[in-house]
Amino acid sequence: MSELNTIMPAIFIGHGSPGNILENNPATQMWDNLASEFSTPKGIVCVSAHWYIDKTAVTANENPRTIHDFGGFPPAMYEMQYPAPGSVELANKVVSLLVEEDASLDTSWGFDHGTWCVLSKVYPKADIPVVQLSIDRTQNNEYHFNIGKKLAALREQGYLILGSGNIVHNLGVMNWNARNTTYPWAQRFGDYIRNAVTNNTPEHAVDYLAFGPEAQQAVPSPDHYLPLLYVLGARQPTDNVTFKSQYCEYGSLDMTTIILQ
Repeated sequence: MSELNTIMPAIFIGHGSPGNILENNPATQMWDNLASEFSTPKGIVCVSAHWYIDKTAVTANENPRTIHDFGGFPPAMYEMQYPAPGSVELANKVVSLLVEEDASLDTSWGFDHGTWCVLSKVYPKADIPVVQLSIDRTQNNEYHFNIGKKLAALREQGYLILGSGNIVHNLGVMNWNARNTTYPWAQRFGDYIRNAVTNNTPEHAVDYLAFGPEAQQAVPSPDHYLPLLYVLGARQPTDNVTFKSQYCEYGSLDMTTIILQ
């Protein structure tokens, strides 16, 4: 598709392992076909779990570098590049929306694997301008959700809002010998968050720790969870909800993708 709809989607993608870039599995098959489900965006604002710093920043490089922020993978992965252009214009739009958050332009970062490993599948031609928005780890959950609310205006201007992380992301307890398994507590927490999205009760997702001790198991560190809050903040009243790749890997890595459109 090439013509823009009135409003672009907001999408949260469960990105899982960087190694997905080399695989043909249910998640990557879905990523391969995702772009056919909506119009081509003017640009993409991506909130990745892997730019987790002490401030709110936006990449402002014309030609962002591809960051290989992982270890122990095949040599071919370290040679991969995702040469999508940046967009100073879009970066400035984001900064102008986030004046109260003291957002700043940044030229030191680029595309980390939460961005490029996914977009290499969704937009393999690398012809859509992309900017990354950092996650300020010093702020509370409401802060991240409220940034999403402000980003919603960009959807009406033809920009795609993308969050890249995982609802459940506990590497420390993963069962590496059983890829196609889900721990019961991971299933319960994932269902709780999916129900919050379905029922449009974002307060349950924002205050996810109210779910109880299993929430801490599911989210031992908030970096992979917080991109979801940006997407939920960008939700519009007319959006329909679609869930894809609703499964876990290795017990505690939830691959759910959520499309608001």
